[in-house]
Amino acid sequence: MDWGSLIGITLAVGGLLIGQKLEGGTLGSLIQPAAFIIVIVGTMGAVLLQSGLQNFMTGIGMARRVFRAHDDQFPELMRTVVDWSITARREGLLSLEKRIPDAKDPFIAHGLRLIVDGIEPRRIREVLDMEIGVYETKQRLAAKIWEAAGGYAPTIGILGAVLGLIHVMENLSDPERLGSGIAIAFVATIYGVGFANLVFLPISNKLKALVNRDVFRHELLAEAFAGIAAGDNPRLIEERMAIYLL
Repeated sequence: MDWGSLIGITLAVGGLLIGQKLEGGTLGSLIQPAAFIIVIVGTMGAVLLQSGLQNFMTGIGMARRVFRAHDDQFPELMRTVVDWSITARREGLLSLEKRIPDAKDPFIAHGLRLIVDGIEPRRIREVLDMEIGVYETKQRLAAKIWEAAGGYAPTIGILGAVLGLIHVMENLSDPERLGSGIAIAFVATIYGVGFANLVFLPISNKLKALVNRDVFRHELLAEAFAGIAAGDNPRLIEERMAIYLL
């Protein structure tokens, strides 16, 4: 669990609710199912129209990564790569074939397979760079649905407020209901702006950072795989990786 993300969203929502309470308002006044449906369903519909079903579903699934712990595994990765290079130097490139089944990351398995198959170092780097580019493009398109949601939600919240005001205007004959009706109408705006700035946009930015981290890790591995295939000294491979991690 990423406690920073959990605490952050708790503080964001909690601050809003506590502020409402301190101003003398009731928390119940912020609970409006109709406004919630207008904002959330409307926003998701607009995002789906923009992004397409595949990117939309992938982006929704990526949201779990925001609250998942992300340990710094680069030092461990460096030790593993150096171990591969030492093994390859002592026992030959084919000795790395036994490491492929243990690779949980498909990118690592692919890189090791290219080495074992005897592909030239330059070609290995070209193939892996293409794979990195495709991965990055797909991940960014999927993560972008949250940025799009942050853009649409406030506008749809305003639409919800206008719809609520129309309903109020239709009941002008009952003055006692005007105040509460107007208050309910503007809850949609709160939902739109609140979800955009407290949920959607922070998730979008967090996912972008995670994608950048993944791409950096893959680039690090691509450079290491090319070095191992070229028969570079394990110490040189380690120093190259250390430069990446500065």
